Formats: sequence, structure tokens, C-alpha cells
Amino acid sequence: MLAYSTIPVSDMDAGREFYGALLGELGAKISLERPDGGFVAFSNGKGAMFGICKPWNGEAPNPGNGNMTAIACADGDHVKAMHAKAIELGATNDGDAGPRLDGQVHCGYVHDPFGNKLNFFCMG
Repeated sequence: MLAYSTIPVSDMDAGREFYGALLGELGAKISLERPDGGFVAFSNGKGAMFGICKPWNGEAPNPGNGNMTAIACADGDHVKAMHAKAIELGATNDGDAGPRLDGQVHCGYVHDPFGNKLNFFCMG
């Protein structure tokens, strides 16, 4: 259903480094890249791609209020590991990893180094 999601970053080199290392934990690598380097998409070949970009209109990147990207994890332990990896790579905690909604889901929230909100997520 979802082909890809894109978020803005203020520094493409830093974005490549952060997301290359973080999404590399899920087996992802760069799968698409605009020739001018202003857009890069990562994929593990198993679903939607995740892209970072410089805003096309040339204005400053803005992560938006209420925008969030959820990254699928295998189980609650994987949620905790990805949450910890993101923080190790420079993200800030925005909600400790653990069960939510009476254990129906596991989530761990961070803001990446560019202000974008991520949720490491699994059902059950």
C-alpha cells in the first residue's frame, strides 16, 4: 500500500550517515538517489522505502507538528534495540521503548538529529 515516505533533513551527508547506520540495522541500504544528491531512499527490499531530502522548494526543512514515521520492528526487544541505536546515533528520546495500549503494541519514540519524530513499532 505505501510505496515510500520522505522526511526533510537540513544536512544530506549527516542524514545519510544517521539513517544509513540506523536503517542498516534492518538490512536497508540506499535504493534510489537523485543525481544531485537532494533525495535518497533506503530499502531492505521487503516493503516501503524511507527517503530523506532537501525540500524541493528550497525553504528550510521543517519536521512538522504531528508528523511521525513508524518503523516496523519484529518484536518488543527489537523496538528497544532500535530505540537505543537511534539514541546512540544522536537522536533524542521522546518516549521510552515499551508496551502501550495494554500490551497491544510496543513503541519507542525519538526525534532524529533533524527534529523528525520516529516511532519504532510492533504489534503485540
